[in-house]
Amino acid sequence: MAKKTAQAKKTANTYNIAVIGGDGTGPEVTAEAVKVLKAAADKFGFKVNLTDFDYGGERYMRTGEVLPPKATDELRKFDAILLGAIGHPDVAPGILEKGILLKIRFDLDQYINLRPVKLYPGVECPLKDKGPEHINYVVVRENSGDAYTGTGGITMKGTPNEVAVQSAVYTRFQVDRCLKFAFEYARKYGKKATGRGTENTLALVGKTNVLTYIYDLWERAFHEMGQRDYPEIRRDYYHVDATCMWMVKNPEWFDVLVTGNMFGDIITDLGAMTQGGMGIAAGGNINPQGVSMFEPIGGSAPKYTGKGVINPLAAICSMQMMLQYLGEEKAAEKIEQAVMFATGKKLKSLAAGKMGYSTSQVGDLIAEKVAE
Repeated sequence: MAKKTAQAKKTANTYNIAVIGGDGTGPEVTAEAVKVLKAAADKFGFKVNLTDFDYGGERYMRTGEVLPPKATDELRKFDAILLGAIGHPDVAPGILEKGILLKIRFDLDQYINLRPVKLYPGVECPLKDKGPEHINYVVVRENSGDAYTGTGGITMKGTPNEVAVQSAVYTRFQVDRCLKFAFEYARKYGKKATGRGTENTLALVGKTNVLTYIYDLWERAFHEMGQRDYPEIRRDYYHVDATCMWMVKNPEWFDVLVTGNMFGDIITDLGAMTQGGMGIAAGGNINPQGVSMFEPIGGSAPKYTGKGVINPLAAICSMQMMLQYLGEEKAAEKIEQAVMFATGKKLKSLAAGKMGYSTSQVGDLIAEKVAE
């Protein structure tokens, strides 16, 4: 339940943010993200009204309720949602993830999962001879369709003839709205737009040689929209298996990638490891016409709960994405510069307990740099 009453939607230069700390170390890293958010608000002259929600494993074990019946209706009142982590060791896997994360995503129609893959200075990369100049791209993952819709079932369960079917389903509407977001994102944030190249490129990641129905739809829609509405953006196509190889061998090739839900789920975690791991990876679940939710990609890390050693940078970067989405571009840029300062000049490692700073000290470091 909310600790204080949700306020009306954003007024001029004021943002109403729902904060869900969640489970394990989620509240700890979220607290540092909020600390930096407040520093940015003071520095750049905007206001934030924060409303905390206690959704997560502790609440579920106390009340037996994953989400209140009107939870997502309440969340619609906000400009954005900042999430820490969901996942409790004493709650069976799937209950919280489906009951909170997926329900919010589907109820609020957050049909884009946006995942930057960016290697910051000083962060150890597992790829030989690759540095920040090589790893800087974005994956736009469709977030509402594919095999994640629950279409299918099991018959004759437990017998030798058991049959399991889980269908990947897409409509042209779902594909078109995802592609439109991806093209617009490439136009605004692609390599040419940011001075990192001579052209903006959007690449479709699919499997047209095997998934001949779904990715035929994606490919036709991709080229039709590109030719009609975005002729200045170069269009490429990559099979998903080749994409995985090139993410390791030639990540510098990529600018903006767009793909379906399942392929996006897989390649974004691979991308996260190339940028230094889950301790730095951030993501957004986006509804361009509604309320979006931003979260670190790593889990709740319950074994580190309360120890003050967990890395909060992914949560801070998620909040930075949120500000960029809300239009506070200068504040978002300043926060990213502060994170890069910390990784390049201060932190010994991104690993829990090996940073050379406590969780709160990292938050202080970033907040102080933002306030300069």
